[in-house]
Amino acid sequence: MRTTVHLLRHGEVHNPDKILYGRLAGFRLSELGHEMAQRAADALADRDITVVTASPLERAQQTAAPIAGVHKLTIGTDEDVIEADNVFEGKRVSVGDGVLRQPKAWRHLYNPMKPSWGEPYVVVANRMRQGVARAREAARGHEAVIVSHQLPIWICRLDFEGRRFPHDPRKRQCSLASLTSLTFDDDELVAVLYTEPSADLLAKASKVSGA
Repeated sequence: MRTTVHLLRHGEVHNPDKILYGRLAGFRLSELGHEMAQRAADALADRDITVVTASPLERAQQTAAPIAGVHKLTIGTDEDVIEADNVFEGKRVSVGDGVLRQPKAWRHLYNPMKPSWGEPYVVVANRMRQGVARAREAARGHEAVIVSHQLPIWICRLDFEGRRFPHDPRKRQCSLASLTSLTFDDDELVAVLYTEPSADLLAKASKVSGA
């Protein structure tokens, strides 16, 4: 029995102060982010979607809304697919700017393999695997959408592909409103497909993400 779980990263967020917003409440999609969400809905309109689940954060729920609308589904909420925890949440973290220039922050940067500044990669992988398993079971024989965040989606992909978790964040293949689609035959992963329905909109997006 073939089942596909699409991991959708949320669209662009209104973030004029360019902070790492992480799990903070009140960060919603920008106008461009809503356009990206609609692009994702259009890309999935002809798919056999029977389950739509999202992180509890506003930006994920908003991104899920047009997809649920097209397929006449109710959005489920799954805490396991929420953004990764990060000690720099609420701070500016651009290179050469903000909190990373402060010596008191350096103690959080000693171990990028873990990483020492946030939720361990293995914890993120385990909870994302559980979220995927629930969505796959609920949509068995059909397709599911999970709206999540960049780091959790990327770690989830590395986990399913059997790759190491430590990585260069600049090289994640997980742009705004992108789809990482996991296809299973019964319980066996048989394909991973990455697509960018909003590829032509990315140049307009802010360079700083929460993510």
